[in-house]
Amino acid sequence: MNFLRGVAGQGPAQGVGGNRRLEPRGGRPPSKILDNPGGRPFNVSRGNAMSIDNHLYMILFPNSALVGSQLPPQEFGKHFISGSSKYYAGKLIFAEVDIGFRHNYFKIDDMLADLHPHEDGRPKSTKYVSTYRVLEHVDYDAIKKLYITTPEGYTLELTAGAYEARHQPGLIRVFGEISPVSMMVLSDYNFMEFSKHITNPNSFVGAPKMFYTQIDLEIDEFLTQIEANPLMQPPIPDIHPAVLRNSILEMRKFKDKHTKGLSLSNPLGKISFRNLRHGFMFASQDRNKFFPLPSLADIEKTNYKFWKYM
Repeated sequence: MNFLRGVAGQGPAQGVGGNRRLEPRGGRPPSKILDNPGGRPFNVSRGNAMSIDNHLYMILFPNSALVGSQLPPQEFGKHFISGSSKYYAGKLIFAEVDIGFRHNYFKIDDMLADLHPHEDGRPKSTKYVSTYRVLEHVDYDAIKKLYITTPEGYTLELTAGAYEARHQPGLIRVFGEISPVSMMVLSDYNFMEFSKHITNPNSFVGAPKMFYTQIDLEIDEFLTQIEANPLMQPPIPDIHPAVLRNSILEMRKFKDKHTKGLSLSNPLGKISFRNLRHGFMFASQDRNKFFPLPSLADIEKTNYKFWKYM
């Protein structure tokens, strides 16, 4: 029996937390968004003229990378899932970054100078800029849209919005850290409090910037069911039900304990997008950017294929 709720962003809040530091948090080179970027459209002549726009994408799951592409977001999602010669089967999460964004850490102009259509006129699908410390050096103001793609290649566009959920204090929640580290964590912090915890520079387990979501789990119902059936199927893939139960009971016993790690990897690839709560958060100490998940009813109306396979 699955105790993950099926309606994204609805129901009482439940939660998790955790922190991992990747490197020192000293000064960093400045970033900026150019008024006249080098990512202008290419004009490809093969009988009929065709404009090909350059895009800058930040891949957040299943790996971390900043890439250039001449594919629009929907086509980029399909290419990553099924069109690439580098085989991959699973979900994809990526953000479109303003093509005018620049940071001294990234050689974006060098990439754009080499981002040309193929000789037969086909747009170039990917040109890598960086695969290391990407999120840390991207300005949240430069993130335009967030996209989530099913294993079948159907992509849903998410727009940034205000975080307006109200929280019941003290509830235990399950958080999935996605990038730059990938972990599952229990926490009694709410969705917003968790962002400050995992980016705290004084923590030994954190990062200056984090991208995460919340798994929608009915804690009390789960505890009731595992008491009745210790051999139940895990409500969260790759996390043994007994480990989850013992971790919850430990947090309830020790009130000064606010986070507990559940898994050293995030099984997001095995969790339905239907079982995510609230949406996705780009977090830091001084700036957050939230991308809410629409209701299932709204997704069904606007993107039926994604809804069907999500």
